[in-house]
Amino acid sequence: MCGSTGLTLAAHTSLGTYPIYAWGNQHLRDLYVPKLVSGEMMGAYGLTEPNAGSDAGGTLTTAEPVGDEWVLNGRKCFCTNANHAGTFIVTAVTDKSLGARGISAFVLPRDTPGFSLETGEKKLGMRGSDWASLVFEDARIPRDHLLGPEGEGFKTFMKTLEGGRVSIGALSLGIAQGAFDCATRYAKEREAFGKPLAKLQAVAFKLANMAVEIEAARHLVYHAARLKDFGAAYGTAASMAKLYASEVSMRVTYDAIQVFGGYGYSREYPVERMWRDAKLCVIGEGTSEVQRIIISRDIIGKI
Repeated sequence: MCGSTGLTLAAHTSLGTYPIYAWGNQHLRDLYVPKLVSGEMMGAYGLTEPNAGSDAGGTLTTAEPVGDEWVLNGRKCFCTNANHAGTFIVTAVTDKSLGARGISAFVLPRDTPGFSLETGEKKLGMRGSDWASLVFEDARIPRDHLLGPEGEGFKTFMKTLEGGRVSIGALSLGIAQGAFDCATRYAKEREAFGKPLAKLQAVAFKLANMAVEIEAARHLVYHAARLKDFGAAYGTAASMAKLYASEVSMRVTYDAIQVFGGYGYSREYPVERMWRDAKLCVIGEGTSEVQRIIISRDIIGKI
């Protein structure tokens, strides 16, 4: 299972394409969606800033209307697909006095004057997935490239992230399943103390626990996906799926390395890469801590 490939596709589809389809005016849809859907163009999503990660409401990038253009200044970091994207969904403050309600969303073409990229940091995992920092220095985009109503950018990206959490839950599930399959196959083939590892209770019980957690995660992810497909409210379900599946992925990949022993720590086998890849899933699209905030608020609201 290649987490980098899954992440690249998820970022392109749910973050870089869907917002234009869902909230873009007809001009933006006609201009960009066909190219994004066909694969002619790749999409990216710039939300995180050096001083605004989980606290996305702390966005500092600004956008000011000047004539028939918006002028953006600021920067974004950790932007997946940045070096290959043709369009970027970005957020910027259009009214500082309104806090989060003064944040708007925009579609920014790659060839925008005043827009540039900086090399992204070296990563622990998902190394096959591209990322970079976005820099806006009087970057000028047309006025009609505002995505949705002015001041509703915070609401727009929160809804976008709900769908993204389902995809990260699915990505986590895939990584966990891949690590489990590798560990199971190895445990059946590798012998220790005169018998296959799988015959040792310590290993067999690990595999059993992995199987149970993966199946539970699968049900949560599929449930959230079904709710989304049916057009029902799915925000809390998405957070539950993302939270549980990503943490299961961390536990399963960790135990898979244990099953492989010293070989698991080497790059001869893929489980060490899966463990590194899984770590991003408990951070991206909202950390596990943020998911618990969302879920607990929903619970408390029902008291």
